[in-house]
Amino acid sequence: MLSYITVGANDVPRSGRFYAAILIPLGYEKKEAANGVEFTRPNVPGRVNGPGAVYVKKPYDGKEATVGNGSMTAFQAETHAMVRNLHAAGLEAGGSDEGAPGFRDEYSDHFYVGYLRDPLGNKVAIFCANPAEGTRGR
Repeated sequence: MLSYITVGANDVPRSGRFYAAILIPLGYEKKEAANGVEFTRPNVPGRVNGPGAVYVKKPYDGKEATVGNGSMTAFQAETHAMVRNLHAAGLEAGGSDEGAPGFRDEYSDHFYVGYLRDPLGNKVAIFCANPAEGTRGR
């Protein structure tokens, strides 16, 4: 089980605003920390260790944060509307568009996804795989 992820940031407040825009509506709580921003799920025992905790920080080695080529973090939303809203919120909070929300031919008929880049350039997916939300072509 995935416990937590750490996203490197050179401008922690800017990256923190981006992640707050997409994570708080998904039920995460934001906490400012001495060395970054923490996003955790309430009512999860040991929530600082996950599951699903997200930390936005400067790298521990003191060097500049860089983009992970080929890496992506994905967050699940309950509805297609939420995917669209979070994609828009991420853009408004300083992210860039990497693929508008919609169905993709290469994925299942009920996988609805939008892609963003955070302020540093890390790729983020927001998806809904809820068949009750409809499928491609219906």
